Amino acid sequence: MNLGAGRTGTAAWLLAALAALTLPLHAQQGTPPLQVSPDLLPPEKQPAGAKQASASFSSEQIEQLVAPIALYPDALVAQVLMASTYPLEVVQAARWTKENPKVTGKALEDAMQKQPWDASVKSLTATPQVLAMMNDKLDWMQKLGDAFLASQKDVLDGVQRLRKKALDAGNLKTGKEQKVATEQEGTTTIIKIEPTSTEVVYVPVYNPTLVYGPWPYPAYPPYYYYPPAYAGGVFFAFSVGIVIGSAWWGGCHWGGGNVYINHNNYNNFNKTNINTGDWQHKPEHRKGVEYRDQGSRDKYGGQRPSADTRDAYRGRDGAGPSTADRQRDAAGARDRPSAGTRDGPSAGTRDRGGGRQPGAFDGVGSGAQTRDYSSRGASSRSSAATQPRAGGGGGRGGGGRGGGGRR
Repeated sequence: MNLGAGRTGTAAWLLAALAALTLPLHAQQGTPPLQVSPDLLPPEKQPAGAKQASASFSSEQIEQLVAPIALYPDALVAQVLMASTYPLEVVQAARWTKENPKVTGKALEDAMQKQPWDASVKSLTATPQVLAMMNDKLDWMQKLGDAFLASQKDVLDGVQRLRKKALDAGNLKTGKEQKVATEQEGTTTIIKIEPTSTEVVYVPVYNPTLVYGPWPYPAYPPYYYYPPAYAGGVFFAFSVGIVIGSAWWGGCHWGGGNVYINHNNYNNFNKTNINTGDWQHKPEHRKGVEYRDQGSRDKYGGQRPSADTRDAYRGRDGAGPSTADRQRDAAGARDRPSAGTRDGPSAGTRDRGGGRQPGAFDGVGSGAQTRDYSSRGASSRSSAATQPRAGGGGGRGGGGRGGGGRR
């Protein structure tokens, strides 16, 4: 499958909320192209008739968001939802798994002890294709996390509605890879999906535009993603078996409308000793990504992305300029662009007239873009180290970071 990438602008009010997140549209050959969801529009321009499931997302929008993961095993659904609330750490973890594809099993558990990410993000390194999807579709991941933080119950109810549609369409079945069971909780029928093995698991790969039967919301086409290994596209298949050990420690309390932690698996994978099954969002792992709705901002605290956070996702990975560089920069600051423009114009420079604020996702659009920024960041630092200074002053001329102008 060829994944074509494009970007589309959003309204100014949403640009601030999404922190400059670009919207890659991955199109699958032979299937309808992805469209920009109407939920990216201001409320007065959204289609009429959408039932409001929460203050931020309608039920149609929620089904659009959970369509790519609703048929995952329960534990994986829970951990994707948790991790989606920490989008920048997911980007870091996706980079790490791509650079360390052979680290699995016990070695993976040991390697994760050295990482500062939230435990839900660490757990997804056991399923690299899921991390790749979240990294490649940043717009989807952030909106999924926003919806989950706004109302866990609404999101889990959306998963159950889609499972019912897939079951009714004859496309959700028990097999050698998974067990599908229905249970009654009060007056509600719950559909559970569990792997047949507790050690070797399989991640389903499917086309959400087909597997649920005719999609009932033309204004809200489902998000979907195919791993590169499935280049021809599939209706429904499974990944190769993955040895995960205790990496899947999440769970869905469908009747209660929340996710929880299997603390035995959690402790085994994370080398800890917690004794509670409650999951709590940790704002410190949000890393400057702002919350979409006022309720989440009030609950978790509004955050503005720091310069260090933005630089990390331009490819710097926390490695700032040297002391000498900072001294030269300060000396020549009056005559040349700020540090934020050395590797390309900052968000504030690009959109100063529109009042747009810099965001945590500045410079990050897709995996390919992130790599591009990383290469440019390394090149910029290398050239800064060898660049002679013009006239012995603080500014630099001739196409460098100083008097030669912005590149």
